Amino acid sequence: MSAGQTATPTGRAAFESAAEQAVMRIGAAHLRTLADRIAAAAPEQEIRHAVAVPGFAEAADTLLAAQRANGVPDVEAAAYLRGLAAGHAQQAAALRVESVWSGPSTHQVPVRATAQVLVELVAEASRELLLMTYSAKPYQPLLDALAAAVARRVAVAVVVETLAGAGSALAGAEPAAAFASVPGIELWHWPPAERAEEGAKMHAKIAVADRRALLVSSANLTQSGVAKNIEAGLLVRGGTAPQRAAEHIDELKAKQVLVRLRPGA
Repeated sequence: MSAGQTATPTGRAAFESAAEQAVMRIGAAHLRTLADRIAAAAPEQEIRHAVAVPGFAEAADTLLAAQRANGVPDVEAAAYLRGLAAGHAQQAAALRVESVWSGPSTHQVPVRATAQVLVELVAEASRELLLMTYSAKPYQPLLDALAAAVARRVAVAVVVETLAGAGSALAGAEPAAAFASVPGIELWHWPPAERAEEGAKMHAKIAVADRRALLVSSANLTQSGVAKNIEAGLLVRGGTAPQRAAEHIDELKAKQVLVRLRPGA
């Protein structure tokens, strides 16, 4: 944008909305890099590829389009992005961790229940939700929350183990079948052919909402796992752990360690 342009209040609001989406997608550090390239009036191709991480080019495209469409000068755009990045970095530094349990409760030591935390985490997601589980059985409160998330256009991805991958350790229906009643969910798996060691399992149990909150638990996505068994986990808000968990899964997908699971596969 030329230095003489001035954005309208409506234009600034549209650009600010795009900037907020960008920082949630790529994080504060990468947003600062984007701001530096814009301040230096770098070519758009250079800006798009300034950081080689999944999603950066797409976030840059959306932000630059909003900047162009709304006449936001480079110097103003860069200053806003730097301030936004600083604010999010400070917010991310406010790390909160709490324990989460399934099974019997005690009045003497109040703790959060896995089922409650999991459904709340799904309900608060506004853009992106990632779940990983070894075993899965239909658990209606979770399915209802997932259906509501899909309806509000949250991108929902679930990584599951398969019967082929588990060998004799799992029986019955495929874990992916637990989510069949919710159209719009992306299902992923770790193909046995990609496993360097025989007998390796997709055993992770996590949930990540908007790269801001991370639940790591021993609980599978079954009623027994989230409500009946004694299972333990940690809910992490802030810090870098939620973002890094999502980025790690992004990389596993990009390298085709994790691949889309076809219906009926």
